[in-house]
Amino acid sequence: MTLIERYILRNVTVAFIACFLALTLIIWITQILRQLDLVTGQGQTLGIFMLATLLSLPALVVIIAPVALFIATLYALNKLNGDSELIVMSAAGIAPGRLLRPFAALGCAAFALVAVMTLYLMPQSFNTLRDLVTQIRADFVANIVKEGQFTTLDSGITFHYRERAGDALLGIFMQDERNPDKVSVYIAERGQTVRIGDDSFMVLENGSVQQQEKNSRDAAIVTFQRYALNLSVFAASEAETIYRPRERSTADLLSPDPEDPVYKYQSGRFRAELHDRFSAPLYCLSFMLIAFAALGEARTTRQGRSVAIVTAVAAVGLVRILGFFASSAVVREPLAAVGIYGAPLFSGLIALFIIFEGPRVRAAIGALGRPRAAPRAAAGGA
Repeated sequence: MTLIERYILRNVTVAFIACFLALTLIIWITQILRQLDLVTGQGQTLGIFMLATLLSLPALVVIIAPVALFIATLYALNKLNGDSELIVMSAAGIAPGRLLRPFAALGCAAFALVAVMTLYLMPQSFNTLRDLVTQIRADFVANIVKEGQFTTLDSGITFHYRERAGDALLGIFMQDERNPDKVSVYIAERGQTVRIGDDSFMVLENGSVQQQEKNSRDAAIVTFQRYALNLSVFAASEAETIYRPRERSTADLLSPDPEDPVYKYQSGRFRAELHDRFSAPLYCLSFMLIAFAALGEARTTRQGRSVAIVTAVAAVGLVRILGFFASSAVVREPLAAVGIYGAPLFSGLIALFIIFEGPRVRAAIGALGRPRAAPRAAAGGA
C-alpha cells in the first residue's frame, strides 16, 4: 500500500471508529434506559443489569457498523475534496481503483467484524440473554410481587412484604394453599433472597410458621430465628425454555431438528434468520461503495456535493428497506431469498459501474449534447 493509500486509510479509519463509538454509545444508552426496570422494579443487582445491557451489544454492532462505514466514507471523501487533495490526485493520474483500495480494505475489515458478530456472537448473546430472562422470571419474588401488595400466584401462593430495604424485604407474609388439606402461613420480620446452584431460597428471620390441617380448629405454630425457604418449589410450574430462531446458533439454523415443535410452526422464521445472518456483512461493502460512487470523483468547490450526499443517503435507505422487505417475504416464500442477497449485491455492482465507468458515460453524454460546429462555407466564388 502506497503512502497516499495509507494516508487515506488512516483518515477513513479514524472517522469510522469515531462514528462507530458515538452511534454505539447513543443506542446503548437507550438500551440501558429500557433495562432500568431490572433494578428499580424487579430488584435485580447492578451486575445482572450490566450483563443484560452488554448482551445487546453484538446486535447493535451488526446494525451500526455498515452505517458508521458509510458516514466515515462520506466524511473522508468530502474532506479530501474540500482540501483539494482529490483534485491533485486526479490530476496526478491516480485511477479510481487505486483510490478505492483503502476504503475497500476498511470495508473488508468491517465485513469480517459483522460476519463474526452475526454468525456467532449475536446468537450466543441472545441465547444467554434468554436464559437470564428465564432465570429472572422464575424468581417470582423479584419479578411479580410488588411492595405493599398481596399477590396471589396461580400455584396457590399468596405473598406480601411491607417494604424493601436494600436487598432485604421487611414485613413478610406468605400463605401456601397448594395443598388444601394443609395450609401453611409464613410470617417474618425480615427476609432476603439468595441463590444456591439452580435453586432460589428466601432466608427468613424472626418469624413463625403456622400450619393448619383441614377440618382442624387448631393450628400448629413454630417460631424461628432463621428459616430457609426454597422458592423454587413455590414458583409456578416452570416450562422449558423456548429459544427463538435468532437465539439459536447458525449450525442449528443450517440443520434444524425436523421434530422441533418451534421449527414445525416457524420454519419460515428459521429460513429468514439464516439468510439475514449471511447477508448482513454484505451491507458493509454495499454502503461503502455507494458513498464512494457519490463522492469519489474530484470536483471543484463550485460543484455542489450536497445533492450527491442526499442521493447516497436515499440510496442506502432504499437498499436497506428492500432488504427488510425481502426478509419479511422469505418467511412465506423461499424464492424471496434472492432479494435478501440481491439488494446489497446489486446496489454494490451499480456503484462499481458508476465508479469505473461513470466519468466515461458522462463524457459521452456531454459530447452528444454539445452542438456540432457548422461546416465552413466553401472558399472562393463563382
